[in-house]
Amino acid sequence: MIEDYNKALKIGERTFRRDTSRGRYPYLQVLDEIVGQGETSEEPVGLVEVPIENIRGTKTKGRTEAFASDFMPLLAPNSEFATKWAKLYDSAIEEGIREPIKAYEYMRSFYVMEGNKRVSVSAYIGIDTVLADVTRLVPKRTDDIDNKIYFEFLDFYRVCPIYDISFSEEGRYQKLAEYYGQNLKDKWPQEKVEDLRTDYNTFRRAYEKLGGGSLELTIGDAFLIYLRFYGTVHGLITINERLLITRLKKLWDEFVVSGDDDPVEIVEHPDEAKKDTTGMNAIVSLFSGKPSYSVDKPLKVAFFYEKPASESPWIYGHELGRNFVEAHYKGKVVTRKYDDCVNDTELRARIDEAAEAGFEMMFTVSPVQMDETLKSAVHYPDIKFLNCSVNLTQNAVRTYYGRMYEAKFLMGFIAGTRNHGHRIGYLANYPIYGAVAEINAFAIGAAMADPECEIYLAWSSVKNFDWREYFHDMDTDLALGPDFIKPDAATREFGLYRLGDDGKIQNLAFPLWDWGKYYQLIIDQVLDGTWDDNPTDGAKALNYWWGISSDVIDVILSPHLPYQTYKLADILRQSMHRELLNPFYGEIWAQGHRKIKGFGTPKFSNEEILTMTWLNDNIFGNLPLEDELVPEVEKAVSVSGTLENEKS
Repeated sequence: MIEDYNKALKIGERTFRRDTSRGRYPYLQVLDEIVGQGETSEEPVGLVEVPIENIRGTKTKGRTEAFASDFMPLLAPNSEFATKWAKLYDSAIEEGIREPIKAYEYMRSFYVMEGNKRVSVSAYIGIDTVLADVTRLVPKRTDDIDNKIYFEFLDFYRVCPIYDISFSEEGRYQKLAEYYGQNLKDKWPQEKVEDLRTDYNTFRRAYEKLGGGSLELTIGDAFLIYLRFYGTVHGLITINERLLITRLKKLWDEFVVSGDDDPVEIVEHPDEAKKDTTGMNAIVSLFSGKPSYSVDKPLKVAFFYEKPASESPWIYGHELGRNFVEAHYKGKVVTRKYDDCVNDTELRARIDEAAEAGFEMMFTVSPVQMDETLKSAVHYPDIKFLNCSVNLTQNAVRTYYGRMYEAKFLMGFIAGTRNHGHRIGYLANYPIYGAVAEINAFAIGAAMADPECEIYLAWSSVKNFDWREYFHDMDTDLALGPDFIKPDAATREFGLYRLGDDGKIQNLAFPLWDWGKYYQLIIDQVLDGTWDDNPTDGAKALNYWWGISSDVIDVILSPHLPYQTYKLADILRQSMHRELLNPFYGEIWAQGHRKIKGFGTPKFSNEEILTMTWLNDNIFGNLPLEDELVPEVEKAVSVSGTLENEKS
């Protein structure tokens, strides 16, 4: 019917005007103008149901200007083109469109070789997919992120031929496969393919119904967030639509944060996250119904550990912090620890137990506990959840960590003043966010005191590697060992130490994580009414990242150090406390004599510091590859790691 052509024409004209007003190309894209000859190789795909939304244009120039960018027509109603379009529409209404189009696929987008009008009519009617005989144009591999994601998609498609699902980050097709108990190497059973197709389409309809199309993330990204919380046990098709909508509403802030180009707000000082309690805000706060706490009605705070404190120096430090909290508040705050939260199932059971007992604030002390912490935070929205990690993008859980790179810089400077042979060892644990910055800060501090010094980097988490033997072979004069002493296996190989010819160890300095002070600063916000339930308006993940200026990080110096070293170290520490000194200010060079930034340039941003993957030019060593790590640390690195596919 020509009337329907006229309606489609009006849509096309409206799209044309919109694109033109926004400075966009108003016609169909042309693949031959996007991809040059010889830049790709052809690969036959065969007959495929192609999502209409993924059809971007035409293979050749042809009659592309007959269509707006959404495939709606632009030619006059009295044209031959309009007559053919109207006849095709009538046929489609009566019999459907049976003949497949011919199309080329490039980077998950489709470009029509034959059948432009069939696509146009299908889009106008509201059909989601068209049958297409597809030829794929495969680009050359590059380091571009979109290219890497595309080649992961190809691995996915070859075992699970679904075109609809797209992601914005590498690794997510692999994660999707894991949720369905599959991989990207072996062909999926057909029932698994259909389960995924059904689940995704069910999710998509509900997500778009709530307006998800307006968020800055792909539907695939949002689907993966949903699976992270609720899994695939029974399939979405069996879920009541009302329940699915309720779940999506609970996760909405997580969708928003995931789609944000800058999803994490780093809070560098305790006061920055506090609610304003001055003026009218104070009056509102007074009558807001917030509970007041006392010895008779204490704030109940729970801590969740993977293992007993006696078996882990990291957990031992947090347990000291918990004990400080108990003593400091003298009954106004009551705490309880839950040991042996060794996996997600155990952690969830302990959190449920604590929630039943009325605990209002919960701390999990490892990034590997974040997944279950996040699920619990959505399940218990009235409980305050925090996880000890940094730079993770979860809105429902606040994270907290220390700017330990500041302490490592000070210890590096001390090492530079005390080494005898210009060689210093550095034992790192595993490459999570912030760890590389600590290594680089130490190396920069050491070079400030001794420009000729060399830092020999070793990793305690690498399989079949003896770091003590390595330091001995490298003839290191000093070494920086672990930050903590393991309670059940005490040793003096921690902090900055020297191993003498007689085999005795002399400790020179060690870093201090004052978790008691850290927890006090957080808990004080609840007690004094300055805890802000929505400090970022629900749009970002909130990460506390406090350091020397907040008195939660420090360096303890040995009394055996010369007073001149004491004096210099104290000057540097006071400068950092007043934030007048930062190791990442000014000129910096990486390994391979690669200039990172020039003289007089400002310090790196928090994100640049947290996600460093390069090493300073006086460091000898590499970042480990994922398959080099011992199994115990794999989950922590997968959640909170900065590994790359290649060594830096």
